[in-house]
This record gives sequence, structure tokens and C-alpha cells, in this order.
Amino acid sequence: MAFTTNAALQNRVIYSVYVRAHTAEGTFNAVANDLSRIRALGVDCIWFMPIHPIGIKGKKGSLGCPYANRDYRNVNPAYGTLADFKHLCDAIHEMGMQVMIDVVYNHTSPDSVLWTEHPEFFYRRADGSPGNHVGEWTDVIDLDYGVRALWDYQIETLTQWATLVDGFRCDVASFVPVDFWKRARAAVEAVHPGFIWLAETVHRAFGAYCRSIGMYSARDTEVYEAFDIEYDYDIRDAFERVLRAEAPLSQWTDLLEFQEAVYPANYNKLRFLENHDQPRIASLVHDEGRLINYTAMLYFLKGTTLLYAGQEWCNERLPSLFEREPIDRATGRDLTPLLRTLRGIKRDSLAADDAFFAAAQDDSRIAVMRRSNGEADKFGVFSLDGRSADVTLDAPDGSYVNLIDGSAVVVRDGLLHCTGRPIIFRTAAQRRDGV
Repeated sequence: MAFTTNAALQNRVIYSVYVRAHTAEGTFNAVANDLSRIRALGVDCIWFMPIHPIGIKGKKGSLGCPYANRDYRNVNPAYGTLADFKHLCDAIHEMGMQVMIDVVYNHTSPDSVLWTEHPEFFYRRADGSPGNHVGEWTDVIDLDYGVRALWDYQIETLTQWATLVDGFRCDVASFVPVDFWKRARAAVEAVHPGFIWLAETVHRAFGAYCRSIGMYSARDTEVYEAFDIEYDYDIRDAFERVLRAEAPLSQWTDLLEFQEAVYPANYNKLRFLENHDQPRIASLVHDEGRLINYTAMLYFLKGTTLLYAGQEWCNERLPSLFEREPIDRATGRDLTPLLRTLRGIKRDSLAADDAFFAAAQDDSRIAVMRRSNGEADKFGVFSLDGRSADVTLDAPDGSYVNLIDGSAVVVRDGLLHCTGRPIIFRTAAQRRDGV
């Protein structure tokens, strides 16, 4: 893992904003008007999905996909001007938050500035025409990092943006050579010390498939050489099977412990229930009690927490990447009070260097988790079906306080009664071999 990684990132909350969908106006200035509310959620950093001009050639839908980037060094005029974005960044910084932008370095739109000025920077098919390795990405053409002059251009662009923002979320980072990212990180660090690097790594099976057909796809352990945080797509498939009740909960909790065992001591996974590529969690978990359990568990997991804008209102529709579909702020549901409480727990009670343990009671679908750093043990009990049940856990007998709602938590003879509501409580630390 990158040796300069800040351990405090473990306890941060990132809020993902798609400017086109965030407000009815779909502009930088409109986002600026929403910053106080975002900050009140307990957000530390705002990640903007791509803010750059979008390609026209081969575009999908009526507006095109923001990940079909036409110009790395300018902003999408539909969102506003570069001066507007600078003003937005200043406002975010004044509120004590940081700014992260999306970096799409695997590919560009077919009519990009880079294609016009440097066609030698692109991957070519056998017939010499530009193309891409992933067939359904028909609105983009891939870059060729075998051309070293491309590295210079891209790093120069990154250092320009690093004077304005505090971090990059790097799209399909696994497809771009790790050595490039390492060199880019060093160059950016010289301009902006403490810069944040978030890698969108790929699903385990997809990465293996890509390597089988001759594509470059770095493994998660390799990506950590350059990045501070990476997606938890390595175990996402198991989580999705649990969501669909197609696999026992223990299949996923076992993999959480596997991550704890195999990654470097300061590893950081981005923890999320949804993002712009994944279904809204409220579209899969309709019952509010269950949704509250999933949300509380999200904050208890070890790693940086991600919220996708609209999640606080339990939006069920995922905004299209190709059209304008503003998020719904009038759903009649609002998790804001819960999110504020969970942010306080994450900040005040969960340490960045915690050891993490996870188990499951498969019959009742209750996750039992423990975090410990030698000073205190923190337990999380999450009923993913919202059912009540007695839970076995290795905590000292006694009466404790549920940090979520202030209710009493009683452990007697190694049993805790879960009413179906999520529970997080602290005990004095003791040496244990498991949960």
C-alpha cells in the first residue's frame, strides 16, 4: 500500500455527486447552494463524477456519458465555467470539506482533444483503427500506455488539477499500469502533499476474465502500491448474492475477514451500498427496518464510507448516465438523522487501526462484527432481515448503551437479544480469538 497513506482516511465519509443529476439546474452553482446540507450529513469529502466536456461522436443517449471524456483540461460547459468550479471548490474548502474529481484515464471519447492532437497515444485494432477492449463501451476508445509520451501528458494534467482539488477517484484504475499511477502519485504529491488517491478496481471475476483475453488488469494487491483507497469489488459479488438471498450471510462475512488477513495492515477499502454503477440499495431493500440495519452496518465496516447522492432520501431510481434525471428529494423518507448519528459513531468510537472481525448467524441473517484496538472493543449487531433473535457473541456480561439510539443493551451468558434494530456498543477491551 502507498507508504504515505493517511490512516485517518479510514474514518472519512465521501459523498458522490453527479452534477447533471444533483439538482434540477444541473450546474456547479446549484451544487454550491446545497453544500450546507451536505456538510450536515457528516461528509468529509465530495467526489464529483467527471466534470469534463463529453464526446459527441458515438455518444449514448441524448446527452452522452460523462465517462466519455472529450477534454481532460476543461469543464463541461453544461455545468458552468472553470471559474464556477473554482468558486465551488473554494466554498467546499471553507466548510472544512475536501474535493475529489473523477479521472478517466483508460479511455476517451472518439472525438477527444487527445485523439485529434495525439492519435499515436491510442490503442489500435489489427486494421489500425482505434477501438477499445470492452465491447459494450462503444462510446470510447482506449489509450495505449505503452507510449511513454502519454504518461507525460497525463501527469501534467493531473498536476494542474491538483492545485485546485484534494483527491482523484480513478476510473477503472486496474486497467492503467500501476507503474504509471506510482509515478503520477509522486508528481502530484510534490504539488499537493497529502493528496487522496481512490482506485475503482474491478470485480474479481471481471479482472480474471480480462487477463485471460490478454488485457492488462492489475490485481488489488498491486493497485495498493499506488492508491490509498480501493473499491471492495473483490468481494462485491458475494455481497450481492446475500442481498438476493442466494447465499448465506456467512459467505460474505468470511470474505471480510479474508480481506483483513491478506491485505497490508493499513489497507483501506471503500465501503458502499450503492454507487452510480450499482443499483440503489432502496430498490433492493424496501423495508425501512432492514435498510436501517444495512446502513448502520455500512458505517461500522472498516474503511472509508461512500454515500451516493440521493441515498439519504432512499431514492430507488438510479440516475441515467446518458440523460438528465435529477434525484428525488421528495420521497417522504429521509435518513439524514441516522447518517449524522452514524458519522459521529464512526468518528468518535471506531479507530482507524482497529482489528476487524465478522461472523454471521445464518438462520436469522444477523451479522455480528467486532472492532478492537486494545483500548476498547466495539460490537455491531445488524439484523439484515429486520428479525428479532438471540445472538451469541464474545462480549463480557453486562449492560451497555446502544450508541445508535441510547437504548440499553444487555449481554447475559454470552447472549444478546436483538429486537431487529441495529446495535453498536462499546466494552472494555479484552484479548479474544474471534467474535
